[in-house]
Amino acid sequence: MKKVSGNIVDVLNAEIFPGTLLIVEGIIKDIVRVDSTYKNYLIPGFIDAHVHIESTMLVPSEFARIAAIHGTVATVSDPHEIANVLGLEGIAYMIENARSVPVRFYFGAPSCVPATELETSGATLGVKEVEKLLRMKEINYLAEVMNFPGVIHDNPEIHEKIKLAHKYGKPIDGHAPGLRGNELKKYVSAGITTDHEMLSREEALEKIRLGMKILIREGSAAKNFDALITLVDEYPEHCMFCSDDKHPDELVQGHINEMVKRAARLGIDHMKVLRAACVNPVLHYGLDTGLLQSGDSADFLLVDNLKDFTVIKAFIGGEVVAELGRALIHRSEMRLVNRFYAEKKRVQDFIIPAKGEHIRVIEAINRQLITGELTEVATVLDGNTISNAERNIHKIVVVNRYRNEKPAIGFVRNFGLIDGALASSIAHDSHNIIAVGVSDEHICRAVNLIIEHKGGICAISRDREMILPLPVAGIMSSEEYTGVAEKYSALDKMAKELGSFLDSPFMTLSFMALPVIPKLKLTDKGLFDAKEFKFVDLFVST
Repeated sequence: MKKVSGNIVDVLNAEIFPGTLLIVEGIIKDIVRVDSTYKNYLIPGFIDAHVHIESTMLVPSEFARIAAIHGTVATVSDPHEIANVLGLEGIAYMIENARSVPVRFYFGAPSCVPATELETSGATLGVKEVEKLLRMKEINYLAEVMNFPGVIHDNPEIHEKIKLAHKYGKPIDGHAPGLRGNELKKYVSAGITTDHEMLSREEALEKIRLGMKILIREGSAAKNFDALITLVDEYPEHCMFCSDDKHPDELVQGHINEMVKRAARLGIDHMKVLRAACVNPVLHYGLDTGLLQSGDSADFLLVDNLKDFTVIKAFIGGEVVAELGRALIHRSEMRLVNRFYAEKKRVQDFIIPAKGEHIRVIEAINRQLITGELTEVATVLDGNTISNAERNIHKIVVVNRYRNEKPAIGFVRNFGLIDGALASSIAHDSHNIIAVGVSDEHICRAVNLIIEHKGGICAISRDREMILPLPVAGIMSSEEYTGVAEKYSALDKMAKELGSFLDSPFMTLSFMALPVIPKLKLTDKGLFDAKEFKFVDLFVST
């Protein structure tokens, strides 16, 4: 029997008392109240209620080592990034790798692979594949239903997937940025229970009033903590915390613990904060993660106080998995899986002859996944439309990585580059190659560097190249988290030295190809207007 003592924070019963946990074979067999004084607190472990592990560029076993340091004992993980590359094989890989560590990964069945038919993906998960997943005990829910137009307009395939989730008694996650009114009511009436995509507090309130759970998100690109955190005080049973997409350099700095700390410092009652961070995901998704109750798995944290929430020790199944900033989870062996068939490109592939005086330009917005649409005068040289760094308008391209096709070409404002190019094989959701740069030559070099390594993120200048290879499905590294974080930080620094003033230029770049989030995006098939839901020409008639 193990004994762990401290001030026990019973969030379910909103009570704090000095006590001792009696742990046998990883289970809390009893909780004994004692007449003692303790300095530290025992709280339930933190849970990321919606995360794409792949966005950290770490495989689950390596993610676990850093997340545990921050007190994350479990995640509700949507594997649709790797599913878009490798289908069922990719999801099986994530489950297999996750089993090698004690952190609890609860995977969903991706509902939208591909997210739409507007881009080329490496795999398709139809109704049969989704049912196969939902039958599995390792699959806990139907992952975010991004195709909300399909729900509203009665697309038979997405509705069949939703029916299967109901059949197998598994919750359904949502993804409906900006959806309001009658269309939102129809979306919710299909049985979709959560959303992490809110464009405003008013939208979040409308969703809560319709019965949805709100996932307050603080990722590397999309952040709505400041806009939504007061909802935890007003509607504590309807809120959870999530990171959604978080890059490795920021994950090293903190995870859900940082959201908890910020909320507490704003004066929100710590019981309400811990309900959002620890309890609500367990109750909503039916997780077997413990909540400091007799009979629960011994998953909990020893923290210094209820303001700083510094994790002294993290326990999972009664075992210490992290202590004072040090991971006690051993590094796991991993195998490499991938699907990458693109061949190197030529500079000529990125030339686009001028066909008019005005062009549509994607407006990148710092800290947001949504984009705007601008109409700008084209910059033309020798009959070709080119980037104009002085005007902060750059050529952006998407290159099919699954077969050899001509690149799709557009223009984007707000990357700020004055030299070089950025490129990545992380391009949500199908993960083709995406690049932005000051010239066709720079873009071609960056794209070919990604192709040479069969996946990665890179930055190039006139005389310098830097790449973080991502050999696992072209979206994850096989290296230790410390090395990945250091290389990513160096790339982020180089991108900013090249002129980018975005907080997270590579994360922002990765969402420029996602056609399910408004407004103007670029897929491997061309420019797409997500509001009108149709492809549009680069050149605008005036």
